[in-house]
Amino acid sequence: MKLSLAYSTCPNDTYIFEAIAEKKINLNGLDFDISMSDIDVLNNNALTADAPDITKISANAYAAGLWKDYVILNSGAALGHANGPILVAKQQFALENLPLKTILIPGVNTTANLLLSIFFPNAKNKKTMLFSEIEPNIISEKYDCGLLIHEGRFTYQSRGLKKIVDFGELWEQKTQMPIPLGFIVAKRSLSKDIIKQVDNLIMQSIEFAQNNTAQAMPYIRTYAQEMEEQVMLNHIALYVNNYTHHLGKKGCNAIEYFFKKAFDAGLLPQMPQNCFL
Repeated sequence: MKLSLAYSTCPNDTYIFEAIAEKKINLNGLDFDISMSDIDVLNNNALTADAPDITKISANAYAAGLWKDYVILNSGAALGHANGPILVAKQQFALENLPLKTILIPGVNTTANLLLSIFFPNAKNKKTMLFSEIEPNIISEKYDCGLLIHEGRFTYQSRGLKKIVDFGELWEQKTQMPIPLGFIVAKRSLSKDIIKQVDNLIMQSIEFAQNNTAQAMPYIRTYAQEMEEQVMLNHIALYVNNYTHHLGKKGCNAIEYFFKKAFDAGLLPQMPQNCFL
């Protein structure tokens, strides 16, 4: 059986899926048509008529309505501690002045934007930009500030940018819970047996990468935006953790709490239901 599979070019995703993409594990009769895109593109593609069977998706995009079409898998999630988006600027400024600033965001349906809306509802002057273009546009001071995701949290200081607020730290200070950033989801129209088989393959792929990291690096390096190897390894270490291997009860509770916070803030049309495999 052939399934369409979409994920990002970021090191954590390519690390997770390398063994599947390179057929280093037994796929048990499944075949995958793989595509890779920026997270905002992945979110938007999941809304189209030819949406992929299995895809990486932002927690925000899922909660905003895609929960009706997709179920969250146990494996592959980006969820953890102190790994949220960071708001940076060339010049330091007080948070009370944020509503006066132009803020670059990596996509309307990204979790980064949802966190910004939860904590700073009056900060509405936003401009969407590809995540890899946000940092240079802040460095050049074309815009006041921007939300960095992925590798940006490892490189901003060396490029002369100042941290205004770390949303991962802020979320944990307020909630004492891990922050859900994104998940791997499967179409509800697929049979439960196929979904469970895919979920198990992702878990196996993660385990293979953990035991054979050096083998996975050429594939990861091919697609990484930031080519310095230590940055890629730091990225993987931060975003691939026990929750990635299996969400467990604590991970599922953290996701449901996140959705409730967004719903209570009036940022979701409905509270997502029956989200987990």
